[in-house]
Amino acid sequence: MDQRYNSLLPREQWSSSTDFIMSCIGYAIGLGNVWRFPYLCYQNGGGLLFRLSFTINFQHRADILGAFLIPYFISLIFCGAPLFILETTWGQLLSIGGLGMFKICPIFKGVGIAAAVMAFWLNIYYIVVLSWAMCYLWESFRLDSNVPWRHCNHKWNTPRCRSEYEPLTCHNNRTIAKYFNVQILTSDHLNEYRKKFFVGPLSNWTICSAEDLNVQSPVKEYWNYQVLGISSGIEEPGGLRWDLAFFLLIAWTICYLCIFKGVRWTGKVVYLTASFPYLMLICLLIRGLTLPGASLGLEFYLKPNFEKLLESKVWVDAVTQVFFSYGLGLGALVALGSYNSYHNNIYRQSLTICFVNSATSVFAGFVIFSFIGFMAVEQGKPVEEANIQTIYLNCEFN
Repeated sequence: MDQRYNSLLPREQWSSSTDFIMSCIGYAIGLGNVWRFPYLCYQNGGGLLFRLSFTINFQHRADILGAFLIPYFISLIFCGAPLFILETTWGQLLSIGGLGMFKICPIFKGVGIAAAVMAFWLNIYYIVVLSWAMCYLWESFRLDSNVPWRHCNHKWNTPRCRSEYEPLTCHNNRTIAKYFNVQILTSDHLNEYRKKFFVGPLSNWTICSAEDLNVQSPVKEYWNYQVLGISSGIEEPGGLRWDLAFFLLIAWTICYLCIFKGVRWTGKVVYLTASFPYLMLICLLIRGLTLPGASLGLEFYLKPNFEKLLESKVWVDAVTQVFFSYGLGLGALVALGSYNSYHNNIYRQSLTICFVNSATSVFAGFVIFSFIGFMAVEQGKPVEEANIQTIYLNCEFN
């Protein structure tokens, strides 16, 4: 054997198989499960892939077979889970990371390099999204409910700011000439308008102009003008967002502290980092289920729209969701599997991780849709017309 390989130190290994499972769960579960999956369910018909034999207190019996989850689970069974098992098994077999595994076929070495480059760029923007989340988390620690994105009385708000939960304010006592070109109307038309607008129950109507309806949510204004500090154009680059830079520094520091001592240290830290999101989701679910309208959101989540299955976009979204949420093709799963012992039961552990990952996505859907139902009730709209941009902030992972 080449002396170069004899001189290498033996590769570290996980102290237990549980460390490997928790590390993979911590790696795979993230915004793709909690953020992107419920959003795709909302856009692509909702629904869960199982049958309920009992009656839910909605408006109909819930014999439900999901719409979006049909292509999602098909993609998972025939593509996501096999690739997940393949990558972790490959790493365990060769005890080598994503860059080195292509030594068995040097012609494909560029694939490993490309995966490493892609993982590098994903880390760059993903950590920025986490800094946004930390910014909102910090602003949420208040003794009252007056979070800065709830009202329009802040310095960054514009005159067009209006909450979706407040009634529309229009100007009263405007003349009919402001809304109709009375110069080209005949006397018969004017008499007809007088009957409609100035006589009977319609005499006190308030007419809203386009200017009155051109409003913007305080949530969106907080996001655009306070968090991001968006300027008017490319000619005004703006300044450094010191608060976001601070949270970004914290996020990178946490990443460093989680890995700087090797896999045995990471295998212990991940018990906290992988468990904390579940604690937060449970707390949010309890709160969401106690809000008025939560049942409407859950009904939309459970009720399928099978017409969506005929759209190719639904199937594309399902495949991309599986790849994104499982972190496939980046070499990270190969690296995590390479720290296992050679005789480890990687097949059973990989199936366990796949089950936990997808179950977390479904569970997060209950959390998010309970709040969407509440938002729909507060806005006086159906669930499918609720302004969920207040949750997703117009950010999609494509």
